[in-house]
Amino acid sequence: MDQQQTPHPVGPGAEGTVCSRCGTAAVDGTPPTWTCSVENHTRRYFCDECARANLRAIESRLDSAWW
Repeated sequence: MDQQQTPHPVGPGAEGTVCSRCGTAAVDGTPPTWTCSVENHTRRYFCDECARANLRAIESRLDSAWW
C-alpha cells in the first residue's frame, strides 16, 4: 500500500524567510509588516512592498499567480 505524506506548509526555516513575489530575504525572522498567505496548502510570505502593491488582490483572496 502506497502511503502518501501530507505536504506540510513551507514556513520560515533556518535560511530565513524569502518573499514569494520578489525574492527579498528577511533578516532575523519574518518582519511583522510582511504578509503570510496560504495557497494550495502552502504558506507564502510577501514583503511589505509586494503586499502594498497587490493589496486589492490579497484582500480579494486571489492566489498570487493571478497578480
